[in-house]
Amino acid sequence: MRKLTILIILVATAAVALPQQMPMPMPKTSGPQSDAQKAFEKLKTLAGSWQGSFMGKSVQLTIRVTSTGNAILHEVTASGRPDDPITMIYVDGDRLLLTHYCDSGNRPRMQGKLSPDGNTVTFDFLDVSGSTEEFLMHDAMFTMVDADHHIEAWTYSLHGKPPIRAPGIQLQRTK
Repeated sequence: MRKLTILIILVATAAVALPQQMPMPMPKTSGPQSDAQKAFEKLKTLAGSWQGSFMGKSVQLTIRVTSTGNAILHEVTASGRPDDPITMIYVDGDRLLLTHYCDSGNRPRMQGKLSPDGNTVTFDFLDVSGSTEEFLMHDAMFTMVDADHHIEAWTYSLHGKPPIRAPGIQLQRTK
């Protein structure tokens, strides 16, 4: 009985101590970056708060690197809007993907690529979950002008009609 008690204590101690001694996994650094990873790293430089205007209305953006560097959260706040759509950008294998959680209830996915000059990331429509009857974001383009300015241009369709490119939103970093 005494040996069983000692064995239980040893197993319990090991179960508590082992996770504390295990090293955290290190990020993958082997090999050259893929084109998707290069574009993702470029978009990470947009992390911060931004302000601009769209069709005469004030627009604020917050872009945040999250999930230990594995995702970018893009959130829009505009005057007169009841809710804020969010967009998540992430690398999946050798693809740069964007999922837009639209306030119309759908979730379009787009695949991105970096321009040859390294200043623009263009996202093209892949697929969508949810209803597209009312509104659908179709593609997006992020152009980095300098460290404190970027332009976002989004294409959308209303009521199933052909996509329309909205005027680019000129944004200035506020922090």
